[in-house]
Amino acid sequence: MPRLLSSWAIQLLILSPVQCRGGKSMDKTLSQHNIQHGYFAMRRCFQTNCGWAGQAFADSSKITINGTKLEPIGDELVAYFAERRISKATLQRNAVMQKSGDQAVIAFTYRRNGAVVGCKYRTLEKKFWQEKGTKKWLYGLDDIEEAAEVIILKVEGEIDKLAVEEAGLHNCVSVPSGAPQMVSAKELPTLEKDTAYQYLWNCKEYLDKVSRVILATDVDNPGNALAEELARRLGKERCWRVHWPKKDDCRYFKDANEVLKCLGAGALKEVIENAEPYQESV
Repeated sequence: MPRLLSSWAIQLLILSPVQCRGGKSMDKTLSQHNIQHGYFAMRRCFQTNCGWAGQAFADSSKITINGTKLEPIGDELVAYFAERRISKATLQRNAVMQKSGDQAVIAFTYRRNGAVVGCKYRTLEKKFWQEKGTKKWLYGLDDIEEAAEVIILKVEGEIDKLAVEEAGLHNCVSVPSGAPQMVSAKELPTLEKDTAYQYLWNCKEYLDKVSRVILATDVDNPGNALAEELARRLGKERCWRVHWPKKDDCRYFKDANEVLKCLGAGALKEVIENAEPYQESV
């Protein structure tokens, strides 16, 4: 289990005046909530002229998931993400870690209500794997708990989720696995038999509250098939589709992170905000 936030870290969290203007010296307006297992804490100021909310992380924490030890992300991987215009603050906010003693293996921790419920590993050579037998979830689930609109990114899109955050949009999740090669011609299976999309059913209580779903998958055949399969299950009437801009006369940008790297955060945000009502494209 992760180590609890130390007393000095909590004190720094409460007293930091950088963003919270607070109220009078005797007002008790700043609250703090330590998330389950103590990996990070949240605070919010209830002063009417402030309303600021923030988080603090126990950067020294180490955790073990099914026997695999994880540790805070190191300088080599911080530099790797910086090349992709993803900041250390965004990595910390999403509890991105690394395999203990191995900066060549990124660990994307999946969280629900602040607790780690799974982990997906990625090498710098783009090899992916997850712990066998673990329940599948959307990555970034806590960020859509109160969202009326949600952005769903492509398979293996953890980095794209982080990229979209750099564009100022936190209400996004990514699909953990399983892009089909084509759309199934069969009727939708029952919940128990819909094994390839169990992550949608596991997150049903979050998705049922959403009024609009923005699908931001790739524009190749698997990406189009994934968008169609997601729309079939989520309801096409509330789905919208992102269209990635052209890179040149023959090619389109492939995903959110490529748009962020080449065109910047403002362009990425604009592309997502210009999503169009969903139309079958396969």
